[in-house]
Amino acid sequence: MSDILLSRGEKAFGIFNTLLMFLLILIFLVPFLSVVMSSFVSTQEYLTRTGMILIPDNFDFSSYKMILKNKMVYNAYGITFFRTIVGTFLQISVTTAMAYGLSKDDLPGRKFIQILLVMCLVFPVQIIPQFLLIKNLGMINSLWSLIFPWMMNIQYIFLMVAFFKQIPASLEEAAIIDGCSHVSIFFRIILPLCLPSVATISLFYAVWHWNSWFDAQMFINDLKLYPMQNLLKRILEVPQLGDIGGSLDDEPLPSESIKGAVIVITSLPILCIYPFIQKYFVKGFMMGSVKG
Repeated sequence: MSDILLSRGEKAFGIFNTLLMFLLILIFLVPFLSVVMSSFVSTQEYLTRTGMILIPDNFDFSSYKMILKNKMVYNAYGITFFRTIVGTFLQISVTTAMAYGLSKDDLPGRKFIQILLVMCLVFPVQIIPQFLLIKNLGMINSLWSLIFPWMMNIQYIFLMVAFFKQIPASLEEAAIIDGCSHVSIFFRIILPLCLPSVATISLFYAVWHWNSWFDAQMFINDLKLYPMQNLLKRILEVPQLGDIGGSLDDEPLPSESIKGAVIVITSLPILCIYPFIQKYFVKGFMMGSVKG
């Protein structure tokens, strides 16, 4: 009803909220805009201007040209896409399969399995045992070391259990009467009904894999196997592409311009995908919020 009259206090509160939102938008947007615009700054402008640059005098794409000529960038992009796609697929497969089993009250050993999972939450895996495990498995300097240790996320397993419990048991009973197996029920009935939840959790997995750098810092020593985030970290520390396989014959560019360009190139895929998946967020998490 749009004709509801608001009191002065409610109007003042609404105005305050609006102003606060604009302030927060500026706080978050200005640093991001500064990083993006710094990637277009030329050497001459960088030497003559001081302070934060929000709008360059001239848009110079030299930093992007230099970065895109570097083979290490394409190699790191390929590795990052590989770990994101394969890692997300394996994680969501393990998560949904395990959650579907735990959602059944008649599963043998269900309580014991849940206790083990809770213990893993209370006593998380530490860095040294994890490194020794990967080393003993011969996965040092292997892309599988970036995927294998993270195939199970306990928080999302319990979240998916709540989603699966929302589905009426009568649907599965009717499918069993029609001759469907549990595997067929899972793929043809359960997963389609939980698609918003699966899409939401898959996006979280994908974003985590895309942004992850610490595991590669531990398990990867070969620069040719670096994901994009680790290459970005190295460029932020040593912003000369010649030190990571770039051409030393290129004209020297401002370090801030190179850093900004690499950050933009690294963040662009997630920024493009996120708006298309966002519509599943509220629907996905609301599925497990109410029982009945």
